Order: sequence, then structure tokens, then C-alpha cells
Amino acid sequence: MTADTAVRQASVGTSLRRKEDARLVTGRTTWTDNINLPGLLYMAILRSPMAHARITRIDVSPALTRPGVVAAFSANEIGDKLGSQPCVWPVTDDIKIPAFPGLAKDEVRFVGECVAVVVASDRYAAADALEAIDVDYEPLPPVLDMRAAMAEGADLVHAELGTNTSYTWKLGGGDYDAAKAKADRVFTRHYVNQRLIPMPMEPRAVVAAPTGAEGELTLWSSTQIPHIVRVLLSLTAGIPEHKLRVIAPDVGGGFGSKLQFYREETIAAVVALQIGRPVKWVETRSENAQATHHGRDQLQEVEFAVNNDGTILGMRVDLVANMGAYMMIITPGIPLLGAWMYHSIYKMEAYDFTCTGVFTTTTPTDAYRGAGRPEATYAVERLMDDLAAELEMDPLELRKKNWITHDEFPYDTISGMTYDSGNYEAATDKAVAMFDYDGLRAEQAKRREANDPVQLGIGISTYTEMCGLAPSRVLSALKYVAGGWEHATIRVLPTGKVEVVTGTSPHGQGHETAWSQIVGDQLGIDPDDIVVIHGDTATAPYGMDTYGSRSVTVGGLALVKASQNVVEKAKVVAAHMLEADAADIEFVDGSFRVKGSPTSAKTIQEVAFEAFTSHDLPDGAEPTLQGVATIDPQAFSFPHGTHLCAVEVDTETGMSKIRSYVCVDDVGTVINPMIVEGQVHGGIAQGIAQALYEEAVFDADGNLVTGSLVDYLVPAAPDLPSFQSDRTETPSTTHPLGVKGVGEAGTIASTPAVVNAIVDALRHLGVDDIRMACTPERVWRAIQDRSSGGERAAAGTVAYGGASTESTAGGESA
Repeated sequence: MTADTAVRQASVGTSLRRKEDARLVTGRTTWTDNINLPGLLYMAILRSPMAHARITRIDVSPALTRPGVVAAFSANEIGDKLGSQPCVWPVTDDIKIPAFPGLAKDEVRFVGECVAVVVASDRYAAADALEAIDVDYEPLPPVLDMRAAMAEGADLVHAELGTNTSYTWKLGGGDYDAAKAKADRVFTRHYVNQRLIPMPMEPRAVVAAPTGAEGELTLWSSTQIPHIVRVLLSLTAGIPEHKLRVIAPDVGGGFGSKLQFYREETIAAVVALQIGRPVKWVETRSENAQATHHGRDQLQEVEFAVNNDGTILGMRVDLVANMGAYMMIITPGIPLLGAWMYHSIYKMEAYDFTCTGVFTTTTPTDAYRGAGRPEATYAVERLMDDLAAELEMDPLELRKKNWITHDEFPYDTISGMTYDSGNYEAATDKAVAMFDYDGLRAEQAKRREANDPVQLGIGISTYTEMCGLAPSRVLSALKYVAGGWEHATIRVLPTGKVEVVTGTSPHGQGHETAWSQIVGDQLGIDPDDIVVIHGDTATAPYGMDTYGSRSVTVGGLALVKASQNVVEKAKVVAAHMLEADAADIEFVDGSFRVKGSPTSAKTIQEVAFEAFTSHDLPDGAEPTLQGVATIDPQAFSFPHGTHLCAVEVDTETGMSKIRSYVCVDDVGTVINPMIVEGQVHGGIAQGIAQALYEEAVFDADGNLVTGSLVDYLVPAAPDLPSFQSDRTETPSTTHPLGVKGVGEAGTIASTPAVVNAIVDALRHLGVDDIRMACTPERVWRAIQDRSSGGERAAAGTVAYGGASTESTAGGESA
């Protein structure tokens, strides 16, 4: 074995430096805003200043008199060409989905809704001309509170629907009423999962350019989903799909906010075709806050039917989820992605889940990192800690008593999922040892005994999640319009270099590196000799893109299959070159060998050149060497882990400081440990952000008062602790690589770990919940409320918070 071969074999599982980073750190990237074309015009959008109002008059003509302005449009001029923005996940047969116009014509329903557009010679002239557009609004009542919106006689967001309730969706397993009847007690809690604003480093941006004489259009967009945008833009704007090319160039983060087909993409495409010149639009940060979809925003009522020894018999979940003013592409399905995860890693005999989607006059919600699963994990992990306190049990021991043990896999959950593999004990044991759990508990006891003004809390989060939105048949059963398949093409070039064409579309994940490692190991080729092509529907025409931690679990599966197809095709050529039967050829370490005669061999590079020249191919063999695969996976994947957090809380100021954070994640086989580490660290940062800093807040008129980075607190590096991270490795049994997802794990696990730690620090003072974000003021008020004998309720809540326990079957009452 040569030294080069040894390196190739070690590719998967090693921390190769990311190929992408050289152009990133040297400024040779191509962001959408970097694209400049001859005759380029700039687009600016007039947005509604009101949460709910009737448009009684709109006149764009004054804008046409402003310097540099080329065109101005309202719905009166181009509304018919814009169509209605689609929703591709109608989760129930009777769901109510209102029309979502590209430009509002008769009524606006949230601050930031698109009303008119100006096109000018530069972005500043376009922005300045917006103020010349004349719009008269007749105010209508804003609808902001979800529970009030559901009440009979409530003001309506969409009068034509006759209700603010879009749908009610249910999932269950077993008989929850029976479990509840025989339980010693029923423990109920109410939590608020606050609204968040995705804040990728690069804001949204679009360039639309007519490219031919017959209506062809190229659209560059800062998107996670170029293939899906192409289909939806064709359907919405009536542009023939074969005349439409969509490119996602370098994309500076997404976190779900770019898993979307936005009005601005439709408007830019239609306006460019209307004018006959390329058009660019780049959102401002305040537009990002107002008009890019938001995430989370749920009221959660969760309940355990439990025995006094801590055995959980059943669980009930009742969600109210804020849709915002309209349905975007997967808005109604986002809270349902958590439906199979509320019971998490715990065994129980009954489960009852209900979600009600509600319209309000706020920015629409949709996917945000984790999409439904962070909300589920937050609820169940907070509930486990609160139940442990109620039963006077160690919260770690309560989890161990109820979780699925490693020898029970594969495990059929109460909600109908099959977890293929896992080892919760190993991950937790490693995390506990790294964290010094017993030592911190001892320190906590001393601080409480001394009445130290700075109390110590310990938070636990043991989680699992489902990754890889697939298979397609399951998605069909859930009424999701699209499929869950993925595509790859692998071409071995005449000189032995390799082109990998993937349908995934990265935006910071490191696909160019990881995909090179996977294919390099499959073909015995150095990853440096592999280039990955992605994000362009002309050069990578097939794919379902990147979201939901699906890329390595689904896209990686396509890479393996395409690689296998390359090898099988090459075997026929190699056998002919070696004057052997194809059945006697084996592929080892990048070479084709005759079994039993290892010195008789041809490298894959030699075979590729022979296939290129085609001078002496066997009958039936095709010139060139490539493999193509389109696959639909059999199942989801289920990473898991244990996150532990120690927080010091100053009881005099309410300030919370994370003292230590330990996480042990199990994401199956690891392709590149450095990339995995980066994904986990970034995810934890976003989870901590929800716990401590971030919250979208509207005033009584529906104005977003956290519409800039002055008011919406995104933590920076100095605001975060150092993370101690490690892994266990339990390979997936349903994937040839053994991989599971990792992109959302840190976000899913970290939020409840932090909040549990803060509550744990103050529980002996009577505090049992603090509504996120756990700001110093909210923490301080929670302490003051309890010290003054206030009611048992979550600080920062009015009527939604706190706990209740009722005894059954003779059990004791709290």
C-alpha cells in the first residue's frame, strides 16, 4: 500500500481543511450582491407601515418623476403577473390558506408587506423614490394575541375565511385517557416558545436578468433551495421552466430563512422581464427583520401522566402555533415537524398531540434552524426537569428511568417512528464525566446553604431529532407536495480528476469538502482531485436542496450510489484491459485487480482515460466514465446527545452567566470532525441566543419594536462561553455510511439546557419558570415575585405559564 493510498483511505473521519475557506478568507467569493451586469437596475420595495389596513388609493406616478427612476409598479400595474405565493404543505384537508399576493392590492396584513416597487439606476435613487409613492390606508384592528384571535367574535385577519384558525392537526398513539386514569398523578405545564428573527450574515438578495430573445431568464438568489425556487417561480409567474435558470452563488448563511420562495424573487423576475433589463434587489437589515419570515412562536401546554416513582405512562401536547399573516411555502407544517419528537427518547404507552395554527397580523413564520424540533425538545426537557423537582428526584435519574436503552434498538416509538440506533447511556455518561456533575451539585448545595447572592444552577438536555426530510411516500402521506429524493452525478475526467454534481445546495456547511471526502474514499481518489458542482439548475439540474439536516443523510446516499455506479461501469472496461472476466475483477484502494492476482491491476485513472479514448472498449461499453444516481431514502435518521449547562445567577441583579457548557453528541459516522464541531458550536450559539437574548416583540399596533440589531440582541463571541464538546458514535443502520444529521443538533439541545440551569439555580427560591428570553429583568422580576409572595407563574407571562398537578388513583396532590 502506498503512502498516497493510506491518506485516501483515511479521508472520511479526518479533519481536512475546508476547500471553501480559501476563497472566503481571500475575498474571492461571489455573493449575489457582487453580481454586476451590463444595464443593471436596482429595485426597492415600499412596505406597509401598518399591521392591518385597507388600501383605499395608491399612485406610483409621482415616483417616476424622481431622478434616476426607470419604472414604478403597484399591484394595479403588474399584480396579475405576480400570482399568489404558494404554500406546498396543506397539512389537513380542511386547512384554510388565503391568497398571498406578490404586491398587496386591497389590504395589508403585517408591517413590512410589499405594496409597491421602484426601479432606478442605483439603489439609493430607488430607495429615495419610495417616499414619493402616494398610498392611503384605512386602519383595521390588528390581531396579535393568538388565544384572543381564536375566540368567537374576534377581529379577522382574513375576513373571507370567517375565522383566524387555519387548521387543527392531531397525532396519537395508545390510549392517553386510559394512561391518565391509571397514573398516580397528572403533571401539566405551560411554556412559551417565543418568536425569533433569523439573522444570517448575508441578507437576502436577488438578481434577475433576461438572457434571450424568447423570454429566458436567469435568477441569482441568496437561497438554500435553487431547484425548488425554479419550480415555484415557473408555476407562480408563468415563466416556462425550461427557460428559467436559478443560481445560488455563495450564500452567507440561511438557518431556514432562505428555505423559502419569497415575493421579492417573483417581483424581480417579473419586473426584469417587463423592463427587459437586469434588476437587483438586496434587503436592508431592517427589511430582514420585518419581511424575512420569522421562526418559533408557540404556546405549549404539555402534560405527563406519571406514577410517583417517576415512570411516565403517557404524554399530552396541545400547541397553538402562530402562522403570521399568510402561509409561506411550509408554514403550516413547521410546528408539526416536532409532533414525533415531543416524547423524545422516552418510553411511554400513550401519546396525544394536537396543534392549532392561527393567523395574526404579524410577519409570517416558517422554518428556523431545527424547525419544530427545538420547540419539542424545549417542552419535554423543561417538563422533565419540572417533574423531577415535583417528585424530588434527581433530573438525570428521572431521565435514565424513562429513556430507551441501547439494547432496545431498533425501537418503535409511541408516535409511529422507528429509531434505528442510539446509545443514550454512553453519551450521557461521557458528558457527566466531562462536566463533573457530582462536584457541581455539591457546590450548588453549599451556595444554597450559605445563601450566596450568586446561585448555581445545573441544566440538562437529553435529546434526539429526526433528520433528512424523506422518504417521499411518507411526505405524500403528510400532504407535503414535494418529494424527499436526492440526485448526484459523478464524472471521472480523462486525466483522472473528478467532477461531483450534487443536488444539495450548501450555504456554509462545507459540502465541497465533505463530498470530496466521501467520493474520494468510494473511488480511491485524493479529495484534492475532486471538484463539487452545486447550486445552479443549469449545471446541476436535479436536486431537492439543503435544509432539515438532510444533505449528508440524503445527498450522501446519492453520492455513494453514484460512486458505485462508476465502479460497476469501470469494472467492465478494466476487465477488458486486463483480459479477464468482469466477475473476477475487484476494486480495492482505487485500483481494479484480478482476484488472486493483485499485481495485475489498473488504476481508476487509467480506466477513465481508456474510456475517454474509446480505442478498444468492449462491445456495449459506453465512452467516458460517469455514474448517475437519484435515490429516495428508506427512513429518517436520528442523531442524539446530552448537553449539560452550569449557570451562575446573580439574585440581586438577575444576571445569568454560563459558567460551563458540555455536550456529547452522537451523529453516527463522522465525515469531517472539524466541520461537525463547527456545526455543533454554531447550533449551540443559536440555542443560547433563544434562551438568553433574542425575541421578536410587537407593540399594541403590530409594529415590530425589535426591528434592528440595536433592539434585537444577537449574541457575539464575547457573549458566549467556551464549549467542551465530544462525541459518541452509533452508526445509523439504515445508511451505508452510517451517518446521521448534525446541522441542527446544537440548536435543538442547548436552549432547554440553559433555561433548565437558570430555573434550577432559583427553584429553591420558589421560581419554577422564566419565560424566554431570560433577560436580567425577567430573572430579577421572577425572584422578586416569589420573594413577595407572588403567584406561581412564569416571569414575563400574563396568563400562560406555571404548573399544575392533579392527583389520580389515590396519588398525592401538589
